[in-house]
Amino acid sequence: MPSKKIRNLDLVYDDIGAGPAIVFVHGHPFNRSMWKEQVSVLQNNYRLIIPDLRGYGESKIQRTEVVLLDEIALDLCYLMDELKIERALLVGLSMGGQIVMDFCRLFTNRVAGLVLADTDARAETEESYHKRLMLCERFKKDGMKKFTDEEMHKFISDFSYKNKPLVVNHLRSMMESTDAMAAAAVQRGRAERRDHIEFLSGVKIPVLVVVGTDDFFTPISTAQFMSDRIHGAELLIVDKAGHLPNIEQPEEFNKGLVDFIRRRVDF
Repeated sequence: MPSKKIRNLDLVYDDIGAGPAIVFVHGHPFNRSMWKEQVSVLQNNYRLIIPDLRGYGESKIQRTEVVLLDEIALDLCYLMDELKIERALLVGLSMGGQIVMDFCRLFTNRVAGLVLADTDARAETEESYHKRLMLCERFKKDGMKKFTDEEMHKFISDFSYKNKPLVVNHLRSMMESTDAMAAAAVQRGRAERRDHIEFLSGVKIPVLVVVGTDDFFTPISTAQFMSDRIHGAELLIVDKAGHLPNIEQPEEFNKGLVDFIRRRVDF
């Protein structure tokens, strides 16, 4: 897989297809393989840039205490510069959604549109802030296998968990292979994320908000809250999906994504 030296990091990424650029930004604790179901549908018409984020997948980092989300957004900007991409549609899921919101805040003129999947534009509450810090310590102490064993079922719907063994196996592989110390550093930075609601209410680019009907972490009410406050935003609710609708129900996710791009996105 190709890599670029980005801000003292060997950032590993896929660069697939040709045409207008779409940058896919994975969530936590995942890697770029979570977008494989979207590649086959989009690669004939678009250039797909799919990185492993700083500290995830094959983009290894030296030990550090904190990685802020806007630092990862800056990585993406440098990567686009290296690949000579001036403007792109950004697709982010969960933490990836929060990263692309930071990217849009910092580099608005380089964003053709946003897809915010199963994410939350608001900052942490005092309670969730402390839970995030506790999660960091849990990663450091117990590692990712124990976390995966205990929490994996929350990331997908009961339907997926019971009926889609390939999805379950892929999810387990991504979660268990994530570097625990790097994940802790990123989650420590994630605890400090800013509130994007006021910023998003003023953006003029097309926005698609996506959510699974059974999302444990960011339920439909969270997606509705965002879409109601973003001018012209569209809301796609994916049935029988949890926090990963692009993997759990790829046909419905892809159909909604392609339709949104064709109707709304001007690269």
